[in-house]
Amino acid sequence: MYEPRTKPLLSRRAFFRRLARHSAVSSILVLGSLALGATGYHLTEGMAWLDALLNAAMILTGMGPVTPVRHVAGKWFATFYALYSGVAFLGIAGLLIAPVAHRLLHSLHVDEEDEA
Repeated sequence: MYEPRTKPLLSRRAFFRRLARHSAVSSILVLGSLALGATGYHLTEGMAWLDALLNAAMILTGMGPVTPVRHVAGKWFATFYALYSGVAFLGIAGLLIAPVAHRLLHSLHVDEEDEA
């Protein structure tokens, strides 16, 4: 997926295409995670869809739930959704940062080779 250190730095156009692909995948993961959370809160707690979406968004971003969880099934769901959200948040952040970090490190390596 990424060019090795022996290859030249990607053109800006190709880099922005790569960045757009990573952003699209990240957006799909965020939307899927929100859909999973909203559906879970709606089914286990009987929340209205908007309240369920708000709770899912708050958990996914690490802020905590807005509406208290009252049912046992809802507590089980909230526990596992919170664990999933922590991992998903880190994975999505890594996916967004990876192209920029790779380009930065690759450009530093290319400069080093040019001097030698």
